[in-house]
Amino acid sequence: MTTPVDGGARDIISCLPAECLAQIISLTSPADTCRSAAVSHSFQSIADSDDVWKSFLPSDHEDILSGTTSWPELSALSKKELYLRLCDNPAIIKSNQNMSFALERQSGKKCYMVGARGLAIVWGDTPTYWTWTNLPESRFREVAELRYVWWFDIKGRIGTRMLSPATNYAAYMVFKFARNRKGFSHKAMDLRVHLEDSIAGQGRKLVILDPADGLPKPYQERGDGWLEIEIGEFFNDTGDDGTLLCSLMETDGRFSKVGLIVEGIEFRPKNNI
Repeated sequence: MTTPVDGGARDIISCLPAECLAQIISLTSPADTCRSAAVSHSFQSIADSDDVWKSFLPSDHEDILSGTTSWPELSALSKKELYLRLCDNPAIIKSNQNMSFALERQSGKKCYMVGARGLAIVWGDTPTYWTWTNLPESRFREVAELRYVWWFDIKGRIGTRMLSPATNYAAYMVFKFARNRKGFSHKAMDLRVHLEDSIAGQGRKLVILDPADGLPKPYQERGDGWLEIEIGEFFNDTGDDGTLLCSLMETDGRFSKVGLIVEGIEFRPKNNI
């Protein structure tokens, strides 16, 4: 609940120059800024201003968005409208139709998803094992549907310079099960996140993707028609570390696997303020 501002404090605040108020508000958070707009009419115009909301957007947001398919529409929005739009509707990178860009609502930090076509999927170009199809609930033109494999191996990569610095990120596989599925409840899948030139064993965990009924599920519903499972975490310090590699593997070969639909791998901030 927002604490009411008494008359004396409100009078003092109203005497401050607009530039000063904008600077003060920009040092808070997007959520606090939205709340401050309800304090008074003088606050509302400043709290909704481009000067304030530009401070919440990544410094290179115009360079990123100018290369998206929706840039003509996005460029006409106010900074607040742009911020909220990118929280709810990821923009597709024009030069790479297999990647989308969005913002994390609470912090304004960068989120990227690498679509299935941008992933390294073993046997992905062999129709016997994987097929490519379009689904209306996907942000990408194509998703990968598993028909039949013994060897499951998917890898995704992203340059750390693309991510927000000083930020803890998590990588998630975004997927759903097909109507008929099997092979994901017998053997644990090997999930890993690490820098490409570092030791691959770092950030490793073993997960049964589709446990039996009654057991906890390792995945969550996203609310957009897809499920997600966390592959692992990575702290992006300065952004100069190189290439982040994440993988999902089950290569025992004793159990065939059928019925998984992959939209992509998403990289987004986790536990950041």
